Amino acid sequence: MIAPRRGAALEIKGLRKEYVSGQGSVVAIDNVDLRVEAGEFLCIVGPSGCGKSTLLRILAGLDTQTGGTIKVHAEGWAVENAMVFQESGLFPWMDVETNVRFGLETGGVPRAEADRRVEAALKLVGLVRFRKHYPHQLSGGMRQRSAIARAFVTEPAMLLMDEPFAALDAQNRVILQTELVRLWEQTGKTVIYVTHSIEEALLMGDRTVLMTAQPGRIKRIIDVPFPHPRDLMKLSASAEFGALKLDIWRVLEEEVMRARAEMEL
Repeated sequence: MIAPRRGAALEIKGLRKEYVSGQGSVVAIDNVDLRVEAGEFLCIVGPSGCGKSTLLRILAGLDTQTGGTIKVHAEGWAVENAMVFQESGLFPWMDVETNVRFGLETGGVPRAEADRRVEAALKLVGLVRFRKHYPHQLSGGMRQRSAIARAFVTEPAMLLMDEPFAALDAQNRVILQTELVRLWEQTGKTVIYVTHSIEEALLMGDRTVLMTAQPGRIKRIIDVPFPHPRDLMKLSASAEFGALKLDIWRVLEEEVMRARAEMEL
């Protein structure tokens, strides 16, 4: 079972991001208000270009907002966030263990403590046997497991994930979705997960945030009614799941078509 809720992990008020260049300005996200609970698995879904990744990059400290506030409630937590991208981002000249250890070494974590954390992270994602393998020796799914271990090992306040399984084949995607949900249920981490897939959001998340086409605003927030722990394959075959998936598509369809029309202009 997941860890009990501990209040807000994150509060966003009036968030806005505008990009300005010689060709003019583009508002990526506008007036976003969002509260994320501690220990929650929150999914964000929306059409291409709606600012989902921009929001995640701002939360990760990789970009800065042009308006609004972000308040992180990190008492008793590490204040850093960890981000996992579509590509694993592993250093090709480092083996799995060294890649996972990298953030601890650069952060000055003592060797004994780093050893303990790395061992625990490798066990968590099932890669102990592959610790001396290099990225080119691993499957796509195993590379993403390594990236998740590297994120977990830093003991982040939040785990930020930007379509981490999008490039995987269907079978590996199901396996990694199941593994990630298991890890989340085991650790109680706060996860913010960006995806294009309504199905993925409903399989994994506690709540699903639906975004409008650009500029990205929150159109609706859906409470996912399926209890944890979840059997993802069984859940995906249920009538209740199919009905909710269709309802969400009806909400998003207009935004997806509007985004597509704007790209064709």
